[in-house]
Amino acid sequence: MFYSFIRVVARVILWIVNGRARFLHKDRLPAGTYILVGPHRTWFDPIYYALAGAPRKFSFMAKKELFDNWFIRFVLNHANAYPVDRDNPGPSAIKTPVKLLKQGELSTIIFPSGTRHSSELKGGAVVIAKLAGVPLVPTVYQGPLTFRGLLSRKRVTVSFGDPIMIDQKFKTDAAGQQQIDQQLQAAFDALDKEIDPNFHYVDPNQKMYDAYQTKQATEKETAAKDADNLEQLQDKATDDQSHR
Repeated sequence: MFYSFIRVVARVILWIVNGRARFLHKDRLPAGTYILVGPHRTWFDPIYYALAGAPRKFSFMAKKELFDNWFIRFVLNHANAYPVDRDNPGPSAIKTPVKLLKQGELSTIIFPSGTRHSSELKGGAVVIAKLAGVPLVPTVYQGPLTFRGLLSRKRVTVSFGDPIMIDQKFKTDAAGQQQIDQQLQAAFDALDKEIDPNFHYVDPNQKMYDAYQTKQATEKETAAKDADNLEQLQDKATDDQSHR
């Protein structure tokens, strides 16, 4: 009940602020539950995704810090959101959406990049889709990226791609993940091009973008060093055994 109320309120507010949004290819949405996956471009694109997918109701991941405020926590809990630690996601980041999807009432919205300041896709959505037995539906948002931009009444467009079903025998290893990542990215690019052939996303918060890119580069460098050290230890252990 609360979700339906919030959805009506959000639809009215956004219509007043920005006008009527355009939702393309709704006929591609499956009849049952599914996972909407798309590039995260603004803090309000999940709202537009949820409105575009109506009357289907959605759950969605939200960073755990948002739940620190009692009012926001109340709203998120009643809007079918659940907290996730983006830096150290635990088993609940997989188990919770799988459970909700299997119940058959709520679809879910997942941003594979995990943040607005990165375009690098991660594998959680693929694992969840496989375990829940539901398809991934690629989607993109084009329109204003800030609330001030919404006031300019530049039209918002949300478009849906063809569902991608993950076979139960599909291996969600690095090679398998790369295969789905490429398929999703190709779908995002095709949808963006269909809406606007000249579209190119630019993060409106350059400072946050630069900081996140630096963080990612550092983490990758650390992971590479750890992998090299592990390989050296394994080689040394192999040499020691061969000389015994």
